[in-house]
Amino acid sequence: MPGLHVHIVEEPERLNELLSLLDDGVRVTTGKEHPERATCDILVAGVPEPAIVEENEGLKALVIPWSGVPNRTRALMGRFPDVAVHNLHHNALQVAEIAMALLLAAAKWIVPLDASLRRDDWSPRYGNTPIVLLRGKRAVVLGAGAIGGLIAGMCEGMGVEPTLVGREGRPAEGGARGARSIDELGDLLPVADVLFVCLPLTEETRGLIGEDELAALPGQCVLVNVGRGPVVDESALYHALRDGTLHAAGLDVWYNYPTDEPGRTSTSPSEFPFRELPNVVLSPHRAGAPNTPETESLRMRALAELLNAAARGDDMPNRVDLDLGY
Repeated sequence: MPGLHVHIVEEPERLNELLSLLDDGVRVTTGKEHPERATCDILVAGVPEPAIVEENEGLKALVIPWSGVPNRTRALMGRFPDVAVHNLHHNALQVAEIAMALLLAAAKWIVPLDASLRRDDWSPRYGNTPIVLLRGKRAVVLGAGAIGGLIAGMCEGMGVEPTLVGREGRPAEGGARGARSIDELGDLLPVADVLFVCLPLTEETRGLIGEDELAALPGQCVLVNVGRGPVVDESALYHALRDGTLHAAGLDVWYNYPTDEPGRTSTSPSEFPFRELPNVVLSPHRAGAPNTPETESLRMRALAELLNAAARGDDMPNRVDLDLGY
């Protein structure tokens, strides 16, 4: 793709870093109203306006500058089957590390122990705090993409045996071992001491882990969700944690989100009072560490890798299957 023209709708703060990483011959323009945006080869935008796609007859690819695919973008790009859609997995390591942090915090009862000592209360030291030993246990990692592959490797480093579960016929990413089919989930859940959820939200994954699936887990199981909240049924999860049929959970993704700036300090993440449960660690969807210097630098590197591949005529990584939504 000689003389590659890339247009980025939202100019990144670290644009100069991106430019320094690009091959010669990659020309970058930015801005919502740039006059050349309708003639670009690659468009970088999360939710592009329909006109910018409709008017650009030479558009080869759309790059979503984060993981996931917004529903509006998926619907729009479904009208343009000749335009490839790609996204970035730049923060997979950040998410995987938070997943492990949530696991350890939940399994070791860190939050309630911290809260007690902040009140000068040492009684948990002398009580029967329900701490779980992880070494030698088994983890089912639901989602065999970049995040799931990294989590599996981290589990192995801790002496936890991971089993990756993914879509049938799709190889695991990140050098991880081949994944088991999601059709085998019923056989895997009863032996899962840890269940990691790393799945995107699609028609097929919504409510995938429901009341029956949670009931199939061993009583000492710890669930960690860094995918999307509604992959796990909200009511079933709350009641399993409240009633003790699920030992603990670490949750970074939720069911309700703020819709405006004032709501950022007053929006409950669920209609159920998870905050009242001592066996839940709550995190406000920050696993990807957005807006931090390291993460934004990783975003630029991942975008440069993708654009350079296009400029060299190589296959661009992270192509999205719009039918599946990831």
